[in-house]
Amino acid sequence: MNEWHAVGFSDAMVAGELYPITLLGRDLVGWRDTAGALHIWEDLCVHRGAKLSKGQICDDQVVCPYHGWRYDGVGICTLIPAAPDEPPMAKARAFTHRVIERYGLAWACLGEPVRDIPNFPEWDDAAYVKVPSGPYAFKANAFRSLENFMDVSHFPFVHGNLNGIAGQAEKLERYSVAELPFGLKTSEITVFQPVGDARGVPVKSNYTFMALGPLVAHFVKRIQDVDEVGNPVNGQDTHFATLCAIQMVDEGSCILRVCAALDVKPAPDAQVIKDRADIIFTQDREIVETQRPERIPTELRYELHHRSDLLGQRYRKWLRALDITYGAV
Repeated sequence: MNEWHAVGFSDAMVAGELYPITLLGRDLVGWRDTAGALHIWEDLCVHRGAKLSKGQICDDQVVCPYHGWRYDGVGICTLIPAAPDEPPMAKARAFTHRVIERYGLAWACLGEPVRDIPNFPEWDDAAYVKVPSGPYAFKANAFRSLENFMDVSHFPFVHGNLNGIAGQAEKLERYSVAELPFGLKTSEITVFQPVGDARGVPVKSNYTFMALGPLVAHFVKRIQDVDEVGNPVNGQDTHFATLCAIQMVDEGSCILRVCAALDVKPAPDAQVIKDRADIIFTQDREIVETQRPERIPTELRYELHHRSDLLGQRYRKWLRALDITYGAV
């Protein structure tokens, strides 16, 4: 409740439209006024409980579809059509929530924010081209979905001949995980990738993962171009970073939104980057949706773990230390 959650791409929310949103099992409505300000409210008219998202926007006010009550930009009811000459009651208000736009995403908090929106350092670096992808709807637990985003040992089996050689497991060297004020951060995890980025060339990728919040993660991989068998070729290292922010619809479903940032020159076409992301996240979804139990077990004794799962283990312990129970067992 007290975390920032990405609930949409900013450019997908235009003035004059109402957008139904579900977050943590709660129905919300998003809308943008003509001045450009974004609003996230409970999808509820205080009068008789109708969904505001079924209504309309008129003169920068949300009009309830049931009895036409109007709410202004701060949620105050300005008109009760059945009694137009009477001022609405003081309690006639919409239930509003905090919202911030950053990194091309709309972020909402349903409670009191305990931290700032996670940092995406490449966003403001002009050396990086930024490419958003998604949304990707998973009929799967949000925590399991984020854990999958931070896992590399599945690459040869789920992303064969892209992020790994199909069916040929690569030995993962030991790595470390540090707990920092913002969350978790790994040392570099090195893997060979036959098609490691949108350029379509073999690379050696050195991943550094960060869990920036319960449902936000980031990686940057330092890329070394290699030949078909993994031998380095001449050239400077490049970098490919990705921010993944997950909207937890309810305990068993979620929506992933990602933004890639890369400094390779010349940069691949943005559509090629998006197309590759579509393939990767579709492959992920087909596996993550099969995991049981659906909610992530934060007590490690409920599933088996290996040293190669160190980040996943630390992530689950971190969730448990944060006293998160919704979506967890």
